[in-house]
Amino acid sequence: MTDSTPPLTRRRSLRLWHLRSWLLLGLDGAAAALALWVALLLRFEGTVDAVYLAAVPKYLAFLLAGRVVANLLFKLHRWSFRFSGLTDGVRVVSAGLLGTGLFLLGLFLAEIKVPPRSVVVLELLLSTAVMGLVRFSPRLTFLYLAEHRRWTRNGAVRTVIVGAGAAGELLLRDLQRSVEHNYRVVGFVDDDPGKWGSIVGGKPVLGGIADLPEVIRRYEVGKVLIAIPRLEARKVREILSLCAALKVRFKILPVSFVYLRERLSASMLLDIAPEDLLARDEVDFSRTPELQMVRGRRVLVTGAAGSIGSEICWQLARAGAGRLVMVDINENELYLLQRRLEREVPGLPVTVAVADIRDRGRLEALLDETRPQDIFHAAAHKHVPLLEACPGEAVKNNVLATRHLVTAAVAHRVERFIYISTDKAVRPTSVMGATKRLGERVVQHFAANSPTASCVVRFGNVLGSAGSVVPLFREQIAAGGPVTVTHPEVRRYFMTIAEAVGLVLKAAYGDYGQLCILDMGEQIKILDLARHMITMAGLVPEVDVPIVFTGLRPGEKLAEELLTEAEERTRRVNAKILVATSPPPPPDFDEQLEELARAAESEDAGRVRRLLQELVPSYAPPAAPEEPAPVASERQVRGAAVRKRVN
Repeated sequence: MTDSTPPLTRRRSLRLWHLRSWLLLGLDGAAAALALWVALLLRFEGTVDAVYLAAVPKYLAFLLAGRVVANLLFKLHRWSFRFSGLTDGVRVVSAGLLGTGLFLLGLFLAEIKVPPRSVVVLELLLSTAVMGLVRFSPRLTFLYLAEHRRWTRNGAVRTVIVGAGAAGELLLRDLQRSVEHNYRVVGFVDDDPGKWGSIVGGKPVLGGIADLPEVIRRYEVGKVLIAIPRLEARKVREILSLCAALKVRFKILPVSFVYLRERLSASMLLDIAPEDLLARDEVDFSRTPELQMVRGRRVLVTGAAGSIGSEICWQLARAGAGRLVMVDINENELYLLQRRLEREVPGLPVTVAVADIRDRGRLEALLDETRPQDIFHAAAHKHVPLLEACPGEAVKNNVLATRHLVTAAVAHRVERFIYISTDKAVRPTSVMGATKRLGERVVQHFAANSPTASCVVRFGNVLGSAGSVVPLFREQIAAGGPVTVTHPEVRRYFMTIAEAVGLVLKAAYGDYGQLCILDMGEQIKILDLARHMITMAGLVPEVDVPIVFTGLRPGEKLAEELLTEAEERTRRVNAKILVATSPPPPPDFDEQLEELARAAESEDAGRVRRLLQELVPSYAPPAAPEEPAPVASERQVRGAAVRKRVN
């Protein structure tokens, strides 16, 4: 009951509660009296000895008093019939033992002849059994009816739980007492051989994770619930690979359960997502020592409406930034971000500025007005194939706009300038990668001899961003395919947006060095990611949804790198952050930039590319795009040939 419950309803509920408590105590007393009489009859084979028969009234008085006092002490009259569990069973047994102890103590103090020991033991067993039966039978009945209703309900889904540990048992317990879902649990699988064949919560452990496909086929399972806290990404990928030929759907335990560990419900389970395939740990910037460096500071973020920029704004707001200046040319997304921050971080001073970062005058005026202490430069053109077709635009946005911003930052004595870079800047084969590499050198050059502390943070792809393959794959799977992959061997580094930004902030405020590279772990094959996403959707790769290889796009590489040869000497300053030293730009760097700017303004694409190669010697654009790799199946090969002739 809450404070808003009407008084009349509250009083009625209290009366019913007290009535139920007295009724339970009355049943316990009746059970004790009956148990004593049955114990005497059993002990004396139906004819109770006259001495003990005469003492029965005294026995009953002390027994009932002992039972009532013990049950009150253990609060057995305040019983939850629906949510009783193992600890409640221990309470019943403990109350039974204490009641018997009080009964014997009373007889001893009153100097009354104690019944035979067998009578005392039998009464204890019978009383405790009846008290437990009275309290647990409603829950057992409810569980039986709920289970029966699930098994007979239309649309019920046979389900297997991966993980027969504490989390799996908690999940099963919630599923058993809830009638709001359609899961029909057939059993568990667990990699602990000691659990195989055992019964957990009334359901068998049917084998290990390797046995999952056979379990799914044998029991016609339609859904798999993964209930292992912090399950390794390698294991998640293994489960998806094992089930790739089976049409099953997946749910997974949220990471937050590791910290809650109180109660797990089916509503907490999440659809398995691409993020679960990454062997990454969460990075919570709000729990790091660098948090103190953010509090009260004025921070400007370019590209604030983008995937990375908006997450930077969000984490800075939560970390206690004094003022947030959000800059982007995308006014719609900028407005939505402003609304979100006003709703979720009330009281935070936010300045929203619609601006083109290529406009030097606009940037100067903006810095004059807001006077930021820190600048995070996340704005950039990032689409590799599109920028191959218009290298001048890539130069204007990724190089010249960066020069405008960093020179304005130095002139306005900005304390920190953080440049968000990419792994495509390492030995680039694309215009986008070359311009981002040149952007790194611009920041290094213009902030070198100034009080502004500059930091370039380089990392790979982030899952879920606007330019990620994940939204594209989801859209293609929803349409029934085909899912397009450029090459069967293409690999990429991946991390979550939240993790990437958390590490960016640690690098920015940790003052580690001018070039920080985030440890991205192992590269993931895009083909494997596509297959796993199809499996997550409950479909079979290359059967329900075809996979077509289209060939590497202009400027793309099979695999990315995080360090150039000149940067191989690195030091690890954090579990996930490396610091490298990059060689300085050439002495005539300013003149070369001016020439590049003129080439970009004149829309001379060939000259832009030649100058990029001079400024970024490691830039090696491919001579010609690779031929598309053969498709996975003979049927798809024939289909592709037909489409080619038609086109």
